[in-house]
Amino acid sequence: MKKYYLMAPGPTPIPPEVLQAIAQPIIHHRTPEYEALFGEVRAGLKALFQTKEEIIPFAASGSGAMEAAVVNTLSPGDKAIVIQAGKFGERWGGICKAYGIQQVVLEAPYGQTVPAERIEEALKKDPSIKAVFATHSETSTGVLHDIESYAKVTRNSQAILVVDAVSSLGVADLPMDAWGVDVVVAGSQKGLMLPPGLGLVAFNQRAWERSKSATLPKFYFNMATELKCVVKNQVNFTPAVSIVLGLKVALDIILKREGLQAVFKRHDRLARATRAGVEALGLTLFARARPSPAITAVEAPKGIDGEQVLRTFGKSHNITIAGGQGEMQGKVFRLGHMGYVGDFDVIVALSALELVLAELGVPADLGAGVRAAEKILAEVR
Repeated sequence: MKKYYLMAPGPTPIPPEVLQAIAQPIIHHRTPEYEALFGEVRAGLKALFQTKEEIIPFAASGSGAMEAAVVNTLSPGDKAIVIQAGKFGERWGGICKAYGIQQVVLEAPYGQTVPAERIEEALKKDPSIKAVFATHSETSTGVLHDIESYAKVTRNSQAILVVDAVSSLGVADLPMDAWGVDVVVAGSQKGLMLPPGLGLVAFNQRAWERSKSATLPKFYFNMATELKCVVKNQVNFTPAVSIVLGLKVALDIILKREGLQAVFKRHDRLARATRAGVEALGLTLFARARPSPAITAVEAPKGIDGEQVLRTFGKSHNITIAGGQGEMQGKVFRLGHMGYVGDFDVIVALSALELVLAELGVPADLGAGVRAAEKILAEVR
């Protein structure tokens, strides 16, 4: 028997106590019991998003939360900047295209990032632009984009900054209010240590004001309708009740047991250890800009299909990692280290990588990756 390890960039492993909460007998969502639960969750989500604003939950994926952000802030024919440096930046573009939004696409090659100066220049060139759509942690490339700088150049324009934090919420610092980010969207299956199925959307007051004039069609994803229910600890439509039960426990783990800043430090440490281990094995990191603490993208060894690395991890070691997406399929493989992940999960992944390389005939100094990672993990915390 081979023990199973999930080291993909989402879904991520789930703590046992969260699984136990999800497995509780279902409760009805129109009861005082659910209202009490949701009241606690509301407060925890505000702390997690680092905002005083309400967070609106939808029974949806992170992509559903992204769509909610678009349809509640824009009108047909509006113009928006879409920052694309990976598959999830391109997803913003796909949603905008579906709703007839005019796009000013600011691109960077996969593995790189778009500097804030380009956004500032585009906003000055066309003051009619209504929104800037960005990705914080680009899961497809392993790059962390500079949202703080993006916020500085958008706050003095009429354009709101809308950020995909699906793989960064609870992983990398994103203080919504302090940075002046107008909209943050996230999902449940990554840093929140939950199953997929819960999309989260936070608007600041500038975004709520914009929503009053937004005329794109919406029914299920109507933020204003949901807000009226949320402030009363209620819901408009049937929520993902079991996931909300688990969310209460996950928030307690993140905010009370470990502490949010400690969570960020842990992810940074695990990411640095992973990167050190990968490079010690003679492999090349794919990220050319600031790497994300959520995931490490690695270039496939010369002459080896990245999908073959993926398959060997699974077949030989019962470990799930991720391959490349879009134009990067077969060229990279990706190791996730977010959420319910600790030191020895990283060690397992790197030791397996060493064995995978050996099996594929790639010269590797067995133990070198683990040694390099352990030097990082042995640092005084």
